[in-house]
Amino acid sequence: MRLVSFDALRVLGFPNTFCIKPEHWLRDRERVRAADWVLFPAYWQLPPLVFGLNARIFPSLATYITGHTKVEMTRALEAVVPNHLPTTLIAANTPNGADEIFHQMLMPFVAKTPKSSMGEGVFMITNESDWRRYLVQTDIIYAQEYLPIDRDLRVVWVGDGVIDAYWRLGAGLSFRNNVARGGQIMRGPAPEAALELVARAARGLGIDHAGFDVAMVGGQPYILEFNRLFGTRGVDGHQLRDAILGYLHANSTPRDPDHPQPAPPVAV
Repeated sequence: MRLVSFDALRVLGFPNTFCIKPEHWLRDRERVRAADWVLFPAYWQLPPLVFGLNARIFPSLATYITGHTKVEMTRALEAVVPNHLPTTLIAANTPNGADEIFHQMLMPFVAKTPKSSMGEGVFMITNESDWRRYLVQTDIIYAQEYLPIDRDLRVVWVGDGVIDAYWRLGAGLSFRNNVARGGQIMRGPAPEAALELVARAARGLGIDHAGFDVAMVGGQPYILEFNRLFGTRGVDGHQLRDAILGYLHANSTPRDPDHPQPAPPVAV
């Protein structure tokens, strides 16, 4: 199996993998064309790779598109697991839009910038001053119901299954549980309802590589978000690598560089 990657750090230890800097991909176009899989391309590379060279990419095109921003992510999740999301309002950041959302949300609530990750770009809104400070940070308003939790569950999905799950406990008085923001990892049984919800969402959207953040409220699981490129501090690197390679092997077919096969259909 011939592999090409545009993210050297994420493929450490992968066999038969040639790494290319994204900005230099045209120099090795024929190597890319002949590869069985192209791993972790940058988002801007998707049109030439998928539609120009018919490359098979990992993560899947569906994973890239649905996970590109919180707006796309929420809209997609609303289609497949509508009863398992916090109440979320999205609008352009206009005076009317900002005023309407502020008065519709119950205080306190959480506001996020659409392309943030690792707990950044997240604001707790308790009054109008908090709201005004948030509004200058974004062109798109993304307001979400605050869930009364002190931990959430990170569920790691690779290929067509869960490979790991662990709890993240909030740091001190922070309402964020992200490990990158000081949250602590705690091992323990993961609720079956949470794992089943992640499986339903991932399979429904065609996602094959993501870290899902799930909150449990009164025994009911809620997906907060998922990250296509998730932090790996809580995951065994060998287990993650083996899961990815196993999935790629299982879904590989011979590639002829002179007669490239079309990309596999995307599950939606």
